[in-house]
Amino acid sequence: MATKCLVSSTFLIVFLAIASINITCYAQTEDRKVYTVCMGELPTESVYTPMSHHQTILQDILEGSSVQDTLVHSYKRSFNGFSAKLTEKEVQKLSGMEGVVSVFPNRVYQLQTTRSWDFIGLPEKWDLARPESASFSDEGFGPPPKKWKGVCEGGDDFPCNNKLIGARFYGDVGESARDTQGHGTHTSSTAAGSNARGAVPSARIAAYKVCGSDGCQSDAILAGFDDAIADGVDILSVSLGGTDPASFDTDPVAIGSFHAMKKGILTSHSAGNSGPEPQTVTSNAPWVLTVAASSTDRRVIDKIVLGNGKTLQGLGVNGFKLKGTKFPLLYGENVSTTCETSSTTSCESGCLDRDLVEGKIVICDSAKAVTEAFTSGATGTILVSDPWLARFDVSSVYPLAASLINTTNGDIVKSYFESTRKPVATILPTESVKDSHAPVVVSFSSRGPNSISPDILKPDISAPGVDILAAFSPVANPSSVAGDTRSVKYNILSGTSMACPHATGAAAYIKTFHPDWSPSAIKSALMTTAFVMNNTKNSEAEFAYGSGQIDPVKALNPGLVYDAHADDYVKYICGLGFDSTKVKLITNSTCPRGSTASDYSRNLNYPSFGAHVEAGETINLKFTRTVTNVAKTESTYKVKVRSDDRIKVSVEPKVLSFESPNEKKKFVVTVTGDGLGSDEMATASLIWSDEVHTVRSPIVVYSQSILYLG
Repeated sequence: MATKCLVSSTFLIVFLAIASINITCYAQTEDRKVYTVCMGELPTESVYTPMSHHQTILQDILEGSSVQDTLVHSYKRSFNGFSAKLTEKEVQKLSGMEGVVSVFPNRVYQLQTTRSWDFIGLPEKWDLARPESASFSDEGFGPPPKKWKGVCEGGDDFPCNNKLIGARFYGDVGESARDTQGHGTHTSSTAAGSNARGAVPSARIAAYKVCGSDGCQSDAILAGFDDAIADGVDILSVSLGGTDPASFDTDPVAIGSFHAMKKGILTSHSAGNSGPEPQTVTSNAPWVLTVAASSTDRRVIDKIVLGNGKTLQGLGVNGFKLKGTKFPLLYGENVSTTCETSSTTSCESGCLDRDLVEGKIVICDSAKAVTEAFTSGATGTILVSDPWLARFDVSSVYPLAASLINTTNGDIVKSYFESTRKPVATILPTESVKDSHAPVVVSFSSRGPNSISPDILKPDISAPGVDILAAFSPVANPSSVAGDTRSVKYNILSGTSMACPHATGAAAYIKTFHPDWSPSAIKSALMTTAFVMNNTKNSEAEFAYGSGQIDPVKALNPGLVYDAHADDYVKYICGLGFDSTKVKLITNSTCPRGSTASDYSRNLNYPSFGAHVEAGETINLKFTRTVTNVAKTESTYKVKVRSDDRIKVSVEPKVLSFESPNEKKKFVVTVTGDGLGSDEMATASLIWSDEVHTVRSPIVVYSQSILYLG
């Protein structure tokens, strides 16, 4: 039955980061830069023409330039606004105009599997794609669904099919939607590919290329959202993000995803790759599913074998077969005739002489020395690094035989090197080993607290994002190192970019069985059924993984959901301090009176509970929530609370009885305590159970100092 439902699915998944990194700036006249002008909802009057209005505004404020030369994008399909090349004086004029929500300069955003799906429990029960990859074959697919309003405008040499049904590209990203870096192919095949292996292989894919070799510009990101929403997609997967959190009215992902949510479209978004430092999560909007990256039970390693028979385990995706041959081992002063020893031991740029290192294996005291070893003609390199200076929970793809080891193993290698006249070594091809500690949030994954809205717990959830195998663009090189001429059909990558499509695929899996569920209901199902992670293995605990690691199968039948809709988010936006005029433009609604910002955020019908409190102050918090019965039978849920000893949690009522599907019940959670010290965190969990379903929500109260950026 499951197979039949999935094969008949026609839900569309859209991928905004189809190219690997970002867009270059547009050609600009002197003193002009690209700015985005947000104007909120599209007016409903039939006589309103967005493009004409945008041109009129520009005609009124431009000085010494034409509308044709300055207008970059007109957002007119799903929301109202435009981007243009403007001077600072023109920006000042725009900012004070009636009908303008915000004006902000272009920012550059960065791009942030087979075994991974097995690890989180999604079964493989079906066989069904970018046309070059078998992952995007349309065998067995009929024509696109009637609801699809998109086009295949992929440019030169980019054919679509009945699997990959749409393509667009924006700005200066090349001449087509073709993926030249591999990132978009990898993420899309993770969520919806037919092999190596997507969650919902029967889903259609539309590609919106907003990223080029130099970055993802915010005006192009908004253009992608504008088209994708109007084209009729069901889920948006966005594996890109900024380096710093941004206010919701200047963040293109927050803006675009808000309008998507109003049309019933869930946006899955990568949390960011700036961890493990706190307050680095850049996906902070509550209407977005924010995804952290965690490990699976498979680690990708390679081994070094020294001439004395000693074998050491390192990290690396090494596809080079040295066939057991041992090559001369070099280190330090014998790799260069020009550089000082302190530079040669680290293999700094320009400090490896080709005549000396070609055909040999070089020891380098740096995890970043791969490019120098490769371009100098070395056969291999042993990279030695302190764990504080390199990521030892992820394996990188190298353009030559290479292995990353810690300083302890490095000392063993160096001791052997110094103990013999003709030291030799070899590096074995990559293999996989069992990781019994998984799942653990990887070090690079961005952490909370949420610096834009401190009472909303972010990230929301964790998903596999380490050493993920998926389809790869044949025109991209697998290591991203210049000069690597290899072409591969599949590649192993890591990042919250890889975690995001796992959550997207899980959401699509739920949407297939529950097509009428709202974005918030799907999000709630994923959060409240998540696998509870071990907070002693994860730095920052809930600020690292949110509700836990996704469990797609359990999420199909969550029992209860925390549902929220546009009106709920309007109240939340009002609580952030936006004035009524801006809120009216953004949402076409007005702010209610009489509540504080914390009331709005703490009482948003969210599947987790968060509160930022002042250090030393008595804790007395109340949260109001409403749950909806999505099971088909009547049921009675009893509450259980688990808490650490710094807070006390009570719930009223303690029992919720449901007599029919879609029935709603309200409850209130009270949290009290004597107060927290500086930079402390107290946690609890609230569980509703009817002995069939377990509906769990984390509770986090914390006193960390927040750097407000909104």
